[in-house]
Amino acid sequence: MRALVCHAPEDLRLDRWEPEQPGPGQLGIRVAYGGICGSDLHYFQHGGFGTVRIKEPMVLGHEVAGMVESVGAGVTQWRVGQRVAISPSRPCGQCRFCQLGQHNHCLDMRFYGSAMRFPHIQGAFRESLVVEAWQAHEVATGVSLAEAALAEPLSVGLHAIQRAGPVFGKQVLVTGCGPIGSLLIGALRRAGASRIVAVDLADFPLEVARKMGADVTINLASDPDGLAPFAVDKGQFDAMFEASGSDKALRAGLDVVAPRGVIVAVGFGGEISLPLNALVAREIDLRGTFRFHSEFAVAVRFINQRLIDGRPVISHCMKFDRAMDAFRLASDKRQAMKVQIDFGVELQETA
Repeated sequence: MRALVCHAPEDLRLDRWEPEQPGPGQLGIRVAYGGICGSDLHYFQHGGFGTVRIKEPMVLGHEVAGMVESVGAGVTQWRVGQRVAISPSRPCGQCRFCQLGQHNHCLDMRFYGSAMRFPHIQGAFRESLVVEAWQAHEVATGVSLAEAALAEPLSVGLHAIQRAGPVFGKQVLVTGCGPIGSLLIGALRRAGASRIVAVDLADFPLEVARKMGADVTINLASDPDGLAPFAVDKGQFDAMFEASGSDKALRAGLDVVAPRGVIVAVGFGGEISLPLNALVAREIDLRGTFRFHSEFAVAVRFINQRLIDGRPVISHCMKFDRAMDAFRLASDKRQAMKVQIDFGVELQETA
């Protein structure tokens, strides 16, 4: 079979890859769609992020959905032909964090397309994939597999909301309206946030943010003082989700988040300095959020029932043979949101 393999920065190849056969408790999946994530772009553009670097050729990708094509021994709940979204999170279940229910902090995590450990965990951008049966989540009739491949980034947003705490009836700011930020907005609307303000530096992602449920959108490139009205009386927002990875955006949040408000850092950023006096004096909580686990099943259920409709986030689907073009397009935030790779699976889809 073929797989999309990153060898070095700007060196992305469609390589031949040895197919696997499902063992006991496993499924063979024919991959249909895969979404290009920000981490995939970092590997493609820079060979990694932070201190994480590719040390050997690695298959990219972790946002996938497809069809069951083979069933391993002992698996009774699945049959060939079923349509599934695949969770890329494979914790060990044995370490102290798994035992505490903090599976996203597993000490032996095997997350698709990750160079955080060596040998690297190979990714899911390949024509066929073997998964544990518990990684598969059924996709409802009428929901496309392209939509189902959004379950992973939606799960990131759902976990971020968990980290923030209750948002029902609250005023919320989202900075950075890429795919995760926009899906997060859809999740915040579902969670009952009373007012959602979204900011970005480009009009295109803000258009998507409006479609996903933002009440107010502000382009800070054309309107640098757009957040100033929200700074009055010690700030207006109960919670802020920083999804751009920008240190400037995080600092700006300190001016508009109300005392005892919460800032959740969703986007990965570098080393930054913060005015600690502002955090202390206004009793602001700064919280991190990392991946997800149990939220994946919830994300699939929301997509299946169209309780969150992520279709506005998908801007392009490109054939597997044009994967390099797809990655270059995904790098251009002026015209692309979620760019997905179409692996050419012929399915009867009604959506």
